[in-house]
Amino acid sequence: MTFARRTERSTLAIHADDRINTHTDVAPPLHVSTTFRYTSDPSELIPVSDDSATSLTAPLIYSRLSNSNINRLETILAPLIYPGTSEEELGELSNQVVSYSSGLSAFHALIVALVPKRVAIGGGYHGCHGVLEIHKKMHGLQMIDLHASDEEWDKAGFGKGDIVHVETPLNPTGEAFSIQHFAERAHKRGAFLSVDATFGPPGLQDPFLWGADMVMHSGTKYIGGHSDMLCGVLATRKGEWGAGLAKTLRSERVCLGAVLGGLEGWLGVRSLRTMGLRVGRQSESADRIVGWLNDCLEGKGEEHEAKLVQQVLHGIKHASLQKEDMHWLKKQMPNGFGPVFSVTMKSSNLARALPSCLSLFHHATSLGGVESLIEWRRMSDDTVDERLLRVSVGIEDWRDLKSDLLNGFKKVVEVAAKLEQ
Repeated sequence: MTFARRTERSTLAIHADDRINTHTDVAPPLHVSTTFRYTSDPSELIPVSDDSATSLTAPLIYSRLSNSNINRLETILAPLIYPGTSEEELGELSNQVVSYSSGLSAFHALIVALVPKRVAIGGGYHGCHGVLEIHKKMHGLQMIDLHASDEEWDKAGFGKGDIVHVETPLNPTGEAFSIQHFAERAHKRGAFLSVDATFGPPGLQDPFLWGADMVMHSGTKYIGGHSDMLCGVLATRKGEWGAGLAKTLRSERVCLGAVLGGLEGWLGVRSLRTMGLRVGRQSESADRIVGWLNDCLEGKGEEHEAKLVQQVLHGIKHASLQKEDMHWLKKQMPNGFGPVFSVTMKSSNLARALPSCLSLFHHATSLGGVESLIEWRRMSDDTVDERLLRVSVGIEDWRDLKSDLLNGFKKVVEVAAKLEQ
């Protein structure tokens, strides 16, 4: 496949895998076989050595090493994660995108591969903290506050080979952090920067542009996009070091047993075709809803709407509201600030009750699907404020979502009153 000009992400999501398609199927076939026949020509039999069997170009042997559906998924992800890359580079870079059975298995694989003595980490997804607790139990891994001062990092001995892990935008609030800032803090100490970009998928954010060494995604969310597959993704920076790390990740994935299944790989390919459309719509709708709610809290807009919102809502958080950070944030996320935000209600009873008062928002955990979700976050994370709700905006018309929230606000006062009795 030859491109006459720099090809855009939306086109690559459809055609990046054309070069490995040896069939006439327009829609990729689903392969469920776990094992594959060797060549029938004895002279062409090549015994496996090291990690050669895990390359995307290696003959298929056993699906725990690789399979055609995840090979295709990783091939499409490469130009999306490394935008502007030449066609010649994409073949090798596809090997630097490594898929896993879940986001947490991807994070675990990263820690196993690099074996840091210390990890600087902030808030964010509690599952990653759980993974680090396991490594702390096994070999004394030390966790350091991501937002501690340079003096505190140095006092803790943070340095060469350690990891700075930044989640941006942040789970569950949707707030963003400067990747470049933490890249500088990490690299001047010889440490690596890992960025969990789940809330800022390809098209919204390019962490490698700002100094990331590794980029992680819970592919369950926007890469999957339909709430029907578990997936994790790790990608490494361009260059010799990144290629070497990716080779290690692929080799160790075999023994960790965290390979993505064939069905999930097939679902991921299906989903990537529309990711740009979905995420663009979701992010724009989130910006509109967040802007409307924030205006209401500040007494702007329709008076009756503002009074209702002020009656139940205490605050709202989202990257789009970080006005003082726009000098770097608009560059880091030029195409939107992500489809997830959080609201803090005036009481925990209001937070518990609101999801049941809504019609278009499903009360469920996770995020990133085509349907809008809302979660009283204490259901799955006991570290957050009891008044906090996480909102994941889907692809519905934002005006309908706004109406649903208004109707929910009207109902929730009555329901909350009953809960207090």
